[in-house]
Amino acid sequence: MGALRNAMPNAMHSAMLKATSWAIFAIVLSWAGPAAAHVGHGTMGSGNFFDGFLHPITGLDHLVAMVAVGLWGAQLRAPAIWLLPITFPMVMAIGAFLGLIGVPMPGVNAGVVISGLVLGLCVVFAVRPALWIPAVIVGAFGLLHGHAHGTAMPMSGSPIAFGTGFVVATGMLHLFGILIGLLVRWPWGAKVVRASGAAIALAACYSLFTMIGNAS
Repeated sequence: MGALRNAMPNAMHSAMLKATSWAIFAIVLSWAGPAAAHVGHGTMGSGNFFDGFLHPITGLDHLVAMVAVGLWGAQLRAPAIWLLPITFPMVMAIGAFLGLIGVPMPGVNAGVVISGLVLGLCVVFAVRPALWIPAVIVGAFGLLHGHAHGTAMPMSGSPIAFGTGFVVATGMLHLFGILIGLLVRWPWGAKVVRASGAAIALAACYSLFTMIGNAS
C-alpha cells in the first residue's frame, strides 16, 4: 500500500508534466502564423497604446524571448529573478529611443530572433553563470528588441503611448515566464520549465527559418 501511495503522486506529476509541456508547445505553435509577418518589423497601426501593447504579444520572436527572460530569472532564483526582468525593459527603452530617432543598428531582426533561441537553450540546460553574464546577455537582447519596437512605431502615433504599451506587455510576458519558472522548486516542475525552454528554442528556430526564407 505504501508503494502504491508513493506511485500515485509520481504518476500524477508525470501526467501533469506531459500535459503542461504539450499545452505550452501548442500555445507557441498557435503564434506561428503571425510570426512570419512580424519578423520584418514593419510599420503597423496608428501608434497608440494598444498598438504598442500588441507589438510584442503578436510577434512570436518578441513573445518567446520575453517569456524566456522570466523563466531564466526564476530558474536562477534571487537576485536574478528580479534583476533580469528589470534589466530587459530598462535597456529596451534605450533601444526603442534609438530606433525611433533613426539610429541604425545592424542585425536587429536576426538578433531579436536569435535571442529566443539563446535564452530558450539557457533554460533547457539550466545555465548558471555569474550573475553579470545573464544581465549582459539580457541587456543586449533588450536593446535589440527595443530598437525593433522603436522602428516599428508609425511616425503619426504617440511615442509615449506606444512605448508604454510595449513596456506593459513586456512586463506581463516576463511575469508569465516567472510564474512558470517558480515551478523549479519541485522536481517535476523543473522539467516543465526546461520543456518550456525547449518550446521557446523551437519557436525561435521557426522564426529564424521564416526570416531566412523571406530574405531569399
